[in-house]
Amino acid sequence: MEAHILASATTDKNLELVLDVLPALIVILVTSGLCGWLARWVWQPRVLGEMVAGVILGPTLFGWLFPDVQAAVFPDNVTPILYVISTLGLTLYMFLVGAGLDHGSGGERGGLHRPIVLAISGIVPALLLGGAVGFALWSQLSRDDVGRWLFAVFVGGALSLTAFPMLARILYERGLENSRLGRLSLLGASIDDAAAWCLLAVLCAVHAGDGTASAMRTIALALVFSAVALGVVRPLLRPLGRAISRKGDMTLGHTYILLLVPLVAGWLTDWIGIYSVFGGFIAGLTMPRDAAFRKLLHARMMNVVSVLLLPVFFTFSGLNTQLGGLGGGTMLLSFLAILTAAFVGKYFGCALAMRTLGFSTRESYAVGGLMNARGLMILIFINIGLAQGIITQEVFSMLVLVAVLTTAAALPLYSMALPRRLEEEQRAAVPEREKAPAAV
Repeated sequence: MEAHILASATTDKNLELVLDVLPALIVILVTSGLCGWLARWVWQPRVLGEMVAGVILGPTLFGWLFPDVQAAVFPDNVTPILYVISTLGLTLYMFLVGAGLDHGSGGERGGLHRPIVLAISGIVPALLLGGAVGFALWSQLSRDDVGRWLFAVFVGGALSLTAFPMLARILYERGLENSRLGRLSLLGASIDDAAAWCLLAVLCAVHAGDGTASAMRTIALALVFSAVALGVVRPLLRPLGRAISRKGDMTLGHTYILLLVPLVAGWLTDWIGIYSVFGGFIAGLTMPRDAAFRKLLHARMMNVVSVLLLPVFFTFSGLNTQLGGLGGGTMLLSFLAILTAAFVGKYFGCALAMRTLGFSTRESYAVGGLMNARGLMILIFINIGLAQGIITQEVFSMLVLVAVLTTAAALPLYSMALPRRLEEEQRAAVPEREKAPAAV
């Protein structure tokens, strides 16, 4: 109320906008922080609480209980600002994800055969089952201007994602990142997600193109961008990584460069037509592989991105989520079909693959539980789909709920399969020089 009184006393439109945006950000951060703390209190990852906070602030709860208050906190002129902030946050977050994909200089002992098998088992069953459900439900759920195959592949692609950063966080907290199970899981999940982002880039290009020629042009430009980034820019950044590693710190000049790279890359991919998060991800892949550099980069940037920028994205997603519309019989059955395809495809697909690779039943289902979590990654995926007009508001809401439920199930499934005693055995098998203290 006071903000609107102050705004009415001035003709400064910029000040009026600030007086609208700042209260919205305060509400977002307070709600996100509280829900994140509650999630940790019940042994869930903080990101789950932040995802739930976004849904709470949307029309499903806050808008239903206090519609006038929600309209005052999130007026129409604030939504574009939240979109810009969330896009910036996603670009930088995917930059950090890309920069962290190379885990350990030695990689998976025995080559990439086993991680590729795990990645394929995480992608193909979920893609096929999700695609089959999307194909069958196209007439009930899809927009008229989206073809059956495009819709089906998009649903399958969304379900094939893994919450790679969350999986990495859990393994690092338990000191398992260099274990036999941890190395394989991290590499498999990173290949899984990289493939899903490539698939989404193709789907966006096909959907946005005015015909096959335009779509092929977008795909070709994206390939050229990736080739230049990885073949030209990446070698140029190696001296920067060595300098930062030797110094053990980042100067302001280093920080300028490290922020400009993902922002320029995001702008270029937006111009190409495949969304800025792809640019951020590719920019992350151009970063030096030096472990000390990547650790410092993560330490300097992740807290700001996670605490300030990502909660805005969760809220922007929540404002587009209306779970009340899923109460009808047809919609509820459709959601249950999608959720079943997601769970069966990922959890059992990855667990069975781990068994064929020689892991125990408990180890296999522990990894299956972690790989089944979709976390933030699916939210990014479906927000792009919603923005591009590939999916409807109802499908978006269903997939948000899939993200919440599969993420919530990850730690319980993991803990039931791999209790502390077996975790200790995993850590004991790690060479002494590679051990890290468990944080939990």
